[in-house]
Amino acid sequence: MSTQKDVPTTYDAIVVGSGISGGYAAMELCKKGYKTLVLERGRNIEHITDYDTAHKDNWELPYNGRVPVEEINDHYTKQNRLNWWVNQDNKPFINKDSDYPYDEIERFDWIRGHHLGGRSLMWGRHCYRWSDIDFEANAKEGIGVDWPIRYADIEPWYTQVETFVGVSGQAEGLKQVPDGVFLKPFELNCAEQSFREKVKEKYPERIITPGRVANLSEYNPEIHLGTRGQCQTRNRCWRGCPFGAYFSSQSATLPVAKETGNLTIRPDSIAAEVIYDPNTERATGVRVFDANTGEEFIYNAKIIFCNASTIGTTALLLNSRSERFPNGLGNDSGELGHNLMDHHYGMGASATFEGFEDTYYQGRKPNGFYIPRFRNIDKETEQKEYLRGFGYQGQVARQTDIAPEQIGEALKAEIFKPGPYKINVACFAEMLPYHENRMFLNHDKKDQHGLPIITFDAKLRDNEMKLREDGVKCAVEMLEAAGCKDISYYNNVTAPGACIHEMGTARMGNDPKTSVLNKWNQIHAVPNVFVTDGACMTSSGTQNPSITYMALTARAVDYAHKQIEAGKL
Repeated sequence: MSTQKDVPTTYDAIVVGSGISGGYAAMELCKKGYKTLVLERGRNIEHITDYDTAHKDNWELPYNGRVPVEEINDHYTKQNRLNWWVNQDNKPFINKDSDYPYDEIERFDWIRGHHLGGRSLMWGRHCYRWSDIDFEANAKEGIGVDWPIRYADIEPWYTQVETFVGVSGQAEGLKQVPDGVFLKPFELNCAEQSFREKVKEKYPERIITPGRVANLSEYNPEIHLGTRGQCQTRNRCWRGCPFGAYFSSQSATLPVAKETGNLTIRPDSIAAEVIYDPNTERATGVRVFDANTGEEFIYNAKIIFCNASTIGTTALLLNSRSERFPNGLGNDSGELGHNLMDHHYGMGASATFEGFEDTYYQGRKPNGFYIPRFRNIDKETEQKEYLRGFGYQGQVARQTDIAPEQIGEALKAEIFKPGPYKINVACFAEMLPYHENRMFLNHDKKDQHGLPIITFDAKLRDNEMKLREDGVKCAVEMLEAAGCKDISYYNNVTAPGACIHEMGTARMGNDPKTSVLNKWNQIHAVPNVFVTDGACMTSSGTQNPSITYMALTARAVDYAHKQIEAGKL
């Protein structure tokens, strides 16, 4: 694996971005024998050695892990609008707003990190399959455009990806969130299990299950390689895992790609343009700026995978202008940059969960419980007020209640007394693909690298607001059914981007007149360019999307390989 600046200029394949989908694309391409260049706009990060805070306790971090207000105001105002994301333990993986500015017509909380591995080092790791309830929704409701695929098209790729990634979970037999290939679950604690049982008694369709997460609850050396180990239940995942227990590009895909001898990585490489040849009607390569020196390079390849994240990929395509594509590469439909989505949250309920004072649990498991969508999945659950649905993530844990005046021996004694169980249920809801929700480039305003500034214009609309009201109501109902006390609820409307599940802007579809990509994630008019990150999504579902990105990526690489072998690409 090379991270040198002086690398060859011609490859079989180029992958732009090294995060969840980019790492997977690189691995699959390298395994199939393609000399592959990965372009990463951020710095290099080595697995284990560059996880600087992984073994530190909070009291070993400056300010007990918090970031001073002055530093937030100087560098992280937009990314810390919800006042939880930027901390001393994950700050090395978060971009400074001042280093990568953007504009807003409507507020957009763009949370990101530019470094090798991208947000695969900080993601929440929840992995849920989509179903035909999701893939058919647009067509049935006349929203946006129809997905060009169905569950049967992606099901075997889910299986392949889950087997490699290692997803812990529990089969529930639910049609809205199909079961997958699971490692043993991180089991619900006794209070969470009680919550499951009491809610099911009153609301049989509302299932509380262990969160399905990409943390190795058990280790298989034949699958998980020497770079990964079993989860130690430290719950410090977003610092980078020195045990390789959660899935990331560094711990999983890039090491496999490296073993093939086909991988080259060029960090500090800002992709500015995908170069198009009108004679062949193909892309020929990528124009790149060195982030440190400003030098310009052109790298050539037969096929190009764009995996720079939803916003990064679409910005790259919009900036790839030519006489053939004056509004961005492959933008014949005019949909490039439109249909921007995210899940929305900031709503839910919390309470005291009484009982079980004589019990505790071991470790800090990397997940809590998950409640899959139960609205609008069939005629019996159909809602008249809104379309689509929502799910929940939460946990029940014992808290320590310490009075602020306690010091000395009294404080030490109190710390070791577990307080009551507290429960929090956070709602994550679907956002519809509105054409009006968009991102675009301001070519009259440049960043420090001379690239046009990204501008966001997207917001939650009436359907989302109605979803939120019902999501909060249902959360309270479940806490009441479980016999909880001191129930409180909240509905703090978040801006798109805050959930860090941004999707859309280069959607898949059957018709080149209304979509950017075909069913194989190819740009309709430029078939040797593939987009398999969140930009490709045609709707947003309620489930965390990363496992779907990886499945689409594996599928697209397999298709590209077969097309090349057949002489069609």
